[in-house]
This record gives sequence, C-alpha cells and structure tokens, in this order.
Amino acid sequence: MSTATTAVSLKHKVVSEDQWLAARKELLAAEKEFSRQRDALSAKRRELPWVKIEKNYVFEGHNGKQSLSDLFRGKSQLIVYHFMFGPDWKEGCPSCSYLGDHFDGSLVHLNARDVAFTAISRAPMPQIAAFKHRMGWRFPWVSSNANSFNFDYHVSFTPTDKVDGKVNYNYNLMEFPSEEAPGLSVFYRVSGSVLTDPEVKNVASGEIFHTYSTYGRGLDILLGAYNFLDMTPKGRDESELKHTMAWVRHHDRYENGYQVDASASYQQPEISTLKQSAAADSCCHDQKK
Repeated sequence: MSTATTAVSLKHKVVSEDQWLAARKELLAAEKEFSRQRDALSAKRRELPWVKIEKNYVFEGHNGKQSLSDLFRGKSQLIVYHFMFGPDWKEGCPSCSYLGDHFDGSLVHLNARDVAFTAISRAPMPQIAAFKHRMGWRFPWVSSNANSFNFDYHVSFTPTDKVDGKVNYNYNLMEFPSEEAPGLSVFYRVSGSVLTDPEVKNVASGEIFHTYSTYGRGLDILLGAYNFLDMTPKGRDESELKHTMAWVRHHDRYENGYQVDASASYQQPEISTLKQSAAADSCCHDQKK
C-alpha cells in the first residue's frame, strides 16, 4: 500500500513577483486559446447530425414504468448519464459515484435551460433506490434492466460481445475490465413549436433524436473536483497509479489516513449477497467450478 498522495518537489523554481507575473501572463494566453478552441469544439458538437430513435424504450422508475419520452419531463433536451451499476452488483461503481456527487447541484440550473437529466443503470430499481438513499442523492435515476438501452449505447457488455477479448467502447474495439462502462448521451425531443419552422419537414411532434454521446476521458468535464485538482501543485496526483482512479472512494468510505494501492487494477464492485445466495441455491451453482 502507498500513501494517498505524493510529495511536491521542493526543487520547484522560485522567482520574484515580477517574474511570476510574466510567466502567469504567458500561461494566461495559452489558457485563453484553449477556451477559444473549446468553444469551437462545442460548436462542432452541436453541428453533428442526429439519429432518430426508433425503439420504444421502457424503463423502471421510482413510481413505475417510464418511457424515454417521460424522462424529458416536459423539456426538449435530455442528458443521460450511463451509471455503472450492474444487475448483480451490491453498489454502484466508485468512479461513477465520484461523478454522481456532482449532479444534484446542477439540476435546477439545467432545468432553467430546457434540459432534463437522468442517470440510467442496468441494476434493478430496488438496488438503485437503496444505493441512492445511502449516497443521499436526489437526481432522477431509472433502471434499463428490462430493455436493450445500455447495450445499444455500448455501455454494457455480454461475454458474446467480446471480439478477441475486446468490446466496442468509445467508438473502438478495446479491452475493458468490466461488464459495465461509463458514458453520457444527449437526446432531443421535437415539440410542436419547432414544427412551425417552414424548413422542418417530415418530422412529427414527440419524435426523439440521439444527438451526442461521449465516453472515457470525454467525461472529465463533468468532474468539478478534477478541475479544482488541476489547479493545485500536485494536480490529480495519479501518474503513479496503475488505475488512475484507484484513489477514489464512495463519499461515505473515506477514512482518516486511508491509503491507496498504486499497483491496483480496476475492480468491478462485489456481487450482491442476495445474488450470491440465489446462485448458491441453484442446481447449476457448481457446474463452472
């Protein structure tokens, strides 16, 4: 086990205030250019073509069945976070939970900009509800356990999905250490007011389109804590970790003096004890041993 963080080198260059200001202004110019590039990239993202949703997805919500259209809750735009929480897991992924800690404060602001937000996982709704209560979160969260939504957006994988040990994730075949993966997808629902545009043809009110999805490091922008860390002398302090987010814990699992195993690989959350009991009672339980 290693300590949770590394030390800052005391050999770091120390200069006068004037020298620091000159260096800071040089960095500021680079930061401004990065901001312009980010704005340009965001514009290109909005210019992507759309794909019409043809499937009738039905999810299990807190109050029963919900369609994909229901998730918009009267808005024209929907952001879905693909939260890693498998059907048999006893809790959600710690890394996705790290992101989940950032969601609640954004909801009222997104709502004001015609955007609904929902997390979606394959775990059954009772497991989601229990974990959500434990974490103290309020954001909407539904189960896709009974439909193909996660598989269609390449954030859940079956053994047959693997090709030479690789799965289709982040628009590429790659090795992935879990049956579930993180991501974010965006959807647009047509309203009657849009149809008043004479250039809009062959589109019906209520139709839904997939406009964007991002995975892997594309989710970094959602992590305010990472943005804070990027401004500090130590930064994210993950360069010595085999699994960069090995330091992340559920927010109720950080203990005084906790340590990080720098050599640890990603480990999928443990199987629910209820599922283990069911497997133990099965007549086929020992067949794979």
